[in-house]
Amino acid sequence: MEFLTAGESHGKVLCGIINDYPSGVLIKKEDIDIELLRRQKGYGRGKRMQIEKDEVEILSGIRNNLTLGSPISFIVRNKDWDNWKKVMAPFKQDNEIDHQIKEVQNPRPGHADLIGSIKYRFKDIRNVIERSSARETAVRVVTGSFSKQFLKYLNIKIYSFVTGIGEIVIKDDIILNNQDDDFFKKADLSDIRCPDEKTASDMKNEIDKAFKNKDTLGGSFLICIRNMPCGIGSYTQWNKRLDALLSYYLMSIPSVKALEIGNGIKASTSLGTKFHDEIFYNETKKYYRSSNNAGGIEGGMSNGEDIILKVFLKPIPTTMKGLKTINIKDKSQKISIKERSDICAVPAASIIGEAMAAIALVNLVQDKFGRDNIQEIIENHKNYLKYIKDI
Repeated sequence: MEFLTAGESHGKVLCGIINDYPSGVLIKKEDIDIELLRRQKGYGRGKRMQIEKDEVEILSGIRNNLTLGSPISFIVRNKDWDNWKKVMAPFKQDNEIDHQIKEVQNPRPGHADLIGSIKYRFKDIRNVIERSSARETAVRVVTGSFSKQFLKYLNIKIYSFVTGIGEIVIKDDIILNNQDDDFFKKADLSDIRCPDEKTASDMKNEIDKAFKNKDTLGGSFLICIRNMPCGIGSYTQWNKRLDALLSYYLMSIPSVKALEIGNGIKASTSLGTKFHDEIFYNETKKYYRSSNNAGGIEGGMSNGEDIILKVFLKPIPTTMKGLKTINIKDKSQKISIKERSDICAVPAASIIGEAMAAIALVNLVQDKFGRDNIQEIIENHKNYLKYIKDI
């Protein structure tokens, strides 16, 4: 499966095309809209999310709620377009004067502004801002919902929750002592997507401080993938490795600067005899591990344990204080532009992370079990699980 996104942050619509998605998948539009709503929520979001009420509009590839195997196309309308029609109009009227629309010339450090304007030879940074904006991730969340609805047929579950905001980080022992599905589901009941109430409260206080100081915050979130059978991915080529592909998809999320798989950071300071997950066997579990430092991935393949991914985000580059920068026209020292923005987008990023992980997994699952029709994929998956069970 592959997908493309198009559209500008304040343009008329965002749109997406999904190709090579299997036929016969029952798609619930309401589930897609729920995912879009999850992305819009989160303590620390800006006023833009009070304007938008994202909803998907399917254009092709689905009939009578079932996918056809042909390309799926869809749009998400930008309600804020009404406030930006003059600035973002594709064509200007003959009587319109260029200087009526103010050019943006003070790039934000940490954003695509400066390098994008150099690369594409723009005199107005607005041309970079609109496409590099994280607003584009609404399309990824729609595509991720299609992917989740596919993976649901195979009982593959994807959870996420926020583990850190600024210097406030959930304690490892809280995570280790709460591994049931209900713990992960608690994140959806929290407006900061942290399942531990005390830590969530401290995180919100941290965001309030940043808002008061006209600053922004980064943080981290964890993704847990359950019921992934062993053998997804491959060691035979570098671009077929499960860990490499998950990293590729997750690192594409705006503001993501680091990714840890399992206890990968700890691995660099550990002895091999203390870190690697020893192998056991019994008739009920078959092959299993008593620990999961590898995060469910060995040799570029899933090993049957939970896949654990920890994703780290930098603070949002758009701050109300602004940062020192250089005007691209006259090269004078200036303060960076102050676009309307979030104080902290980590809760929303965790939803985008789920979506991107789901998209990556669909590709690998299709490589293993087929790509044309969901019933064929289910049958192949069932046969593979039986093979594993009989070992």
